[in-house]
Amino acid sequence: MTRADALAAEMADQPPAMSVRTAAAWALISQYSSFAIQFGASIVLARWFISPADLGLFSIAFAAVTLVAFLQDFGVNRYINGERELTAEKLQTAFTISVTFAWSIGLLAILASGPIAAFYHDPALRPVALIIACSYLLVPLAIVPQATCQRRMDYKSNTMIEVGSSIANATVAITLGVMGYGGIALAWGAFAQQAARLLISQWRTGLMLPWPLRLAGAKPILHLGGTNSVLATAYSITGRAPELVIGRLIDTAAVGLFARASGLALQLRLLVAGAVTGVFYPAFRRVRDAGEPLGPPYLRVVAAYTGVTWPAMAGIAVLAQPIIHLLYGERWMAAAPLLGWVALSQLCYVAIPLNADLPVLLGRTKSLLHRTVLETVTSVLLLAIAAPFGLVWVAISRFAHGLVFIALYAPLLREMLGLTWRALAVIYLRSLMVTLAAVAPVLISYETWHPAAEAGPLQMLTTSALGAFFWLIALRIAGHPLFGEITGLLGEIIAGLRQHRARASAT
Repeated sequence: MTRADALAAEMADQPPAMSVRTAAAWALISQYSSFAIQFGASIVLARWFISPADLGLFSIAFAAVTLVAFLQDFGVNRYINGERELTAEKLQTAFTISVTFAWSIGLLAILASGPIAAFYHDPALRPVALIIACSYLLVPLAIVPQATCQRRMDYKSNTMIEVGSSIANATVAITLGVMGYGGIALAWGAFAQQAARLLISQWRTGLMLPWPLRLAGAKPILHLGGTNSVLATAYSITGRAPELVIGRLIDTAAVGLFARASGLALQLRLLVAGAVTGVFYPAFRRVRDAGEPLGPPYLRVVAAYTGVTWPAMAGIAVLAQPIIHLLYGERWMAAAPLLGWVALSQLCYVAIPLNADLPVLLGRTKSLLHRTVLETVTSVLLLAIAAPFGLVWVAISRFAHGLVFIALYAPLLREMLGLTWRALAVIYLRSLMVTLAAVAPVLISYETWHPAAEAGPLQMLTTSALGAFFWLIALRIAGHPLFGEITGLLGEIIAGLRQHRARASAT
């Protein structure tokens, strides 16, 4: 029996190793640990070893390469996690397609390193882009192993993969940063991250390779891959267009400032809610396969996302100035207003979670593609209008794009899942209430303590702690569904600890 046979049998015959809440807990551990490592490394690098121009150079190269490299997944992850009956043969076919397609894209990215440097009239871009492009040759050998871990809800392995790859990135980037390599240090850090992801995912799945090659039964994977490629291209353009436009119309230092603001906002959003996204896709697949309605669990997901992320992102927006000053120093202060607007835009994006995953899962890809293309065109158009007026207007355009995002996807999810506007409005209203409660201490402190430009660490920590306390109280008072999820998760953790102690006592 091959490793693919063993994994397929394990996923088909065994019950899930974890409940959704336990898997979500492991995902949060993974996200928090990875975030702490990456966050700490970014502070060290930005304060002492990396300038805005260095970060801008890396950001342009990374954005340009990933415009192509984002196609590498080709929908294989979604296929493995969404397929009703995943046999060893189907798994091997998926692996073959993944490697063939991904290596082709990786080679294309390598060839693009020269034209990227020429387009921006900066020879220093070529080696940075080349290193990043080479790292994508390693990606396909990790895609399928990590997807199988997610399908069988093995988020302990997923945690090892994510944390280990973050450690590799931080270690290499800081080491080379200390040695004065600038943007090249960040590129080699990205390479080390992909190398570690490959090694750890292979270790956790027992050396899973795409041989023998198999193309039989490839039609459903290719169909999903075509849809995924359109989506990936659109998401890549939407996500990376700001750096590319700023780099062309302004300069690399401006790119660095925007990348610092947008990267920090995105990191913090993922810290709060992004970790559990991968848990929900296989969980919703099980609900679909059982023939149960998806509307009620989706409303709980919306409540969880908005109840946690809205207060966090609003807090970052009102604390933008002291956050940038404390973490990165005076030379990065121009990023503060950008951080405020980009953080506010994240409120829009989390208002409609799983906006792409659920239409794919339920076979509504045509409607999804139409909206995604329109969203991408709108995003680029808003950037083109805003960029000539400066960086702040570019950041404001991201918030405007967030509003368009809600207008496009909310009707689709409502109709597809049988939701009502009233049910969504009640959740949003409750999340807005707890958000206002969370940021109230910060806003009051600006009037009674120090204004934002003069707020120090003590003021930040005190008002943030008060905000967290008021947030929890507001969850209970507002009857927010998230309060029950929190108490339920704590109950599972406590029960697990008791079982562990009981087993330890018995031995």
